[in-house]
Amino acid sequence: MVSQGSTRQPKYQRIADALKAEIRSGEYGPGDRLPGENDLMATYDVARMTARQALGVLQNEGLVEARKGAGVFVRAFKPLRRRGIERLAQEQWGSGRSIWSADTEDRELLVDQIDVREQQADDRIAEALGIAAGERVWARSRRFVLDGKPVLTATSYLPSTLVADSAITQADPGPGGIYARLTELGYEPVHFREEIRCRMPSADEAERLSLSLGTPVIQIIRTAFAEGGRPVEVNDMTLDSASYVLEYDFDAR
Repeated sequence: MVSQGSTRQPKYQRIADALKAEIRSGEYGPGDRLPGENDLMATYDVARMTARQALGVLQNEGLVEARKGAGVFVRAFKPLRRRGIERLAQEQWGSGRSIWSADTEDRELLVDQIDVREQQADDRIAEALGIAAGERVWARSRRFVLDGKPVLTATSYLPSTLVADSAITQADPGPGGIYARLTELGYEPVHFREEIRCRMPSADEAERLSLSLGTPVIQIIRTAFAEGGRPVEVNDMTLDSASYVLEYDFDAR
């Protein structure tokens, strides 16, 4: 039951907090159906809109998902733990493994959409790669699906002058991915920089990631640098925030 002592929080938030506590305690486990709007109205003596808002809070936080005509259920999807440093180590892609395998453990991450094309660099990509706007780049766009759910879209941009006629311009660049191929071309990535922000998705992003209404995304823009500080790739990634935990493990010295 929602405590009536705390009047500073809106009723819908107090109901949402009570439901979250029940999920954390295991009273409602993965795949279980939560009380519906009518149940919450009766239990907490609130209007339908208040009950709807409470369930909406849980959806927005990625704890539950609404199934049309069936109700609201605790999400059974296990979030991916994105190990930001381990996945980019040379021993990962240098040994022929995909950098994505560091995140998925024994689960299979599939690419169900891929588009590889040559195009002109816009101002943002040109500045990141240190080239003139309008110069040609190869763009590699992919959508990644885990356990039947889209979790990530990513587009890599690489200067055409570096990668033309290489396996990087193919749908499958081979073992170790594009970083292994860049190394073979003489442009081994030796340093990475990632910029991370959270925001609301565009309509296209929400559709491609099958996001519930109100679910934010995490945007990660990674730049790979070769020896001498030369940028050789920019990767613009959009993650379903409810599907990921970002982990960074590093020494203080």
